[in-house]
Amino acid sequence: MGIRQLRINGDEILKKKAKPVKEITEGTLALLGDMWDTLQAANGVGLAAPQIGVLRRIVVMDVDDEKYELINPVIMSQEGTWDSDEACLSVPGYCGDVVRPFSITVEALNRDGEGIIIEAEEYLASVFCHEIDHLDGVLYLDKATNVRVYDPKNEDEDE
Repeated sequence: MGIRQLRINGDEILKKKAKPVKEITEGTLALLGDMWDTLQAANGVGLAAPQIGVLRRIVVMDVDDEKYELINPVIMSQEGTWDSDEACLSVPGYCGDVVRPFSITVEALNRDGEGIIIEAEEYLASVFCHEIDHLDGVLYLDKATNVRVYDPKNEDEDE
């Protein structure tokens, strides 16, 4: 496994739509491993394959010590709204406010090719939506208001 280079805002690949995974191969599993290594090295919460230059519909997330791997994720339903304060590994140094669904239901495949359904609310739903947006070439900046400078080392300053 290995750490891949993150693509940064302005890189045209981040604005392209990722292609579905047709078959889960050893290459797919290796990509998942690289995505986990990259996410951990960047101290992030979620990572979509386009963020490392791979136009495939794959995301990994580590939220509250719960790990998620989604292949070909689709948001099947959503309800309500939730105000999310978001940042992104591909937009270093900034954060912004985004209105996301309060709750969602996502269908995807796991690494074994089995169908899974996940229901998420609030912060977790926001993370899922943020990462799935990457698969459609959408950055949180495309939806954000109040974009501002963000320093993760001083995230407790305002509290």
